[in-house]
Amino acid sequence: MRKRAKPLKTKARFASLSELDIAPCYSADDLKGWDPHRELGTPGEFPYTRGVYATMYRGRLWTMRQFAGFGTAADTNARFRYLLDRGQTGLSVAFDMPTLMGLDSDDPRSHAEVGYCGVAVSSLADMERLFEGIPLDQVTTSMTINGPAAVVFAMYLAVAERRGIPIDRLGGTLQNDILKEYIAQKEWLFPPEPHIRLILDTVAYCSQHVPKWHPISISGYHIREAGSTAVQELAFTLYNGLTYVEAAVKAGLAVDTFAPQLSFFFNVHNDFFEETAKFRAARRLWAREMERRYHPKDPRSLQLRCHAQTAGCSLTAQQPMNNVVRTTLQALAAVLGGTQSLHTNSMDETLALPTEEAVKLALRTQQIIAHESEVTNTADPLGGSYYVESLTNRLEDGALDLFQKLDKMGGMVNAIEQGFPQRQILEASLRYQQEVEKKERVLVGVNEYVEPEGRHIPILKIGPEVEKAQTERLASLRAQRDSYKMAGSLQVLQEAAASQENLMPALIDAVKANATLGEICAALKEIFGTYREPVVL
Repeated sequence: MRKRAKPLKTKARFASLSELDIAPCYSADDLKGWDPHRELGTPGEFPYTRGVYATMYRGRLWTMRQFAGFGTAADTNARFRYLLDRGQTGLSVAFDMPTLMGLDSDDPRSHAEVGYCGVAVSSLADMERLFEGIPLDQVTTSMTINGPAAVVFAMYLAVAERRGIPIDRLGGTLQNDILKEYIAQKEWLFPPEPHIRLILDTVAYCSQHVPKWHPISISGYHIREAGSTAVQELAFTLYNGLTYVEAAVKAGLAVDTFAPQLSFFFNVHNDFFEETAKFRAARRLWAREMERRYHPKDPRSLQLRCHAQTAGCSLTAQQPMNNVVRTTLQALAAVLGGTQSLHTNSMDETLALPTEEAVKLALRTQQIIAHESEVTNTADPLGGSYYVESLTNRLEDGALDLFQKLDKMGGMVNAIEQGFPQRQILEASLRYQQEVEKKERVLVGVNEYVEPEGRHIPILKIGPEVEKAQTERLASLRAQRDSYKMAGSLQVLQEAAASQENLMPALIDAVKANATLGEICAALKEIFGTYREPVVL
């Protein structure tokens, strides 16, 4: 273990969101025993502390990928076009709650949720409308969906096939990370084992047929949004990634055939230097653990590439204009940390879906950082800072402590069944909220510098007409499709699910036969069963 900085007995108002005690000043004494050649290296070289590419942003800027989705597929398609016209360089799809839960828009459980927090996608026809007029082989697409991720991915591949686009030319990311659902976000469909089997099927399929696609984006974002500390986000995210790698290797996949396609997704909170250090620690820890556990021959298997999103949970409904400042600082921390792509939240997202003007300002925030701040002139400009290097070391050490506890529990799935990560996050979230309520943590406009309610800013509202239109489209689809062909495709899918076949070909055939998302997920539930989470006390 490296020598840790001496804890500071500081006033509570300087409390950090992490477990790390912060000293009043840092010097070379805080890095005694620290080998810069081993810990740092150079950008593009093991252990990748300073970045996965030698030139970093001098060679290519990060992808500016604004998260977007609301209403119908046509509504979201219009927003995609708006953002692309204003310089966005990648698409990122937000799906509504029914879609995330594998339900059709006309399911009774979907009532009053259709199109509200994302785009409603129930069929291949919806997916075609969503990407109408967008060159799928020229724009990378990220899809934030987990439980029914393989089904939605099958729809995307089918759209490309219908357009005559070879799927080996498609680039993008499928979130497809079910472990963090059990830990934090709670949007699962099946028990862990069949869910992991589905993930491995997408990994194997992409390694053979869609080599430019990232079949998993292992996500710490939602773990942090649920209230975790930076150390917990780092540890649980990377350990989830190692869990998927272990499952894939046990299933017979060679590590170098899929590991280069893995990607990660991190939150960026308010502690500027800690967040910058978190990205650096993540790259180093992933490289070292992958090398130690799996001995890959391809150096790309050791490289952690990631997307980042500014912290939704840090946005305030009070004085929402202040959120522009929060987002700017968080975005800058992600860039200085070396992210490969970035979403900046809009100032009004805590109130409703972002308006066009708000999302344009969020995109312009990235563009100003990229083109006016000059922080892209050199790789890892904070490298060598006593403070940043000390934080990087201690974040890595804290994550390794949690790794050891998870190993002793028999891995992440067993830890989830015992409620360990859920309990850790619950306790951290409670501490944070208590600090806010006691004013030990200042939130500008919330518990300090409070003003009378000011002017209301415009918000984007979704009306009941979205659900009505979706229901009508689904009724028309069911009336016009070949019901025998559709039913046959679901039977073939269930037979494949009951065997050890890769499910992706059967899923693609099912969506092409116009089976809906809800019908496919219901058919799989008959084979895989459902899941009830443990009680966390």
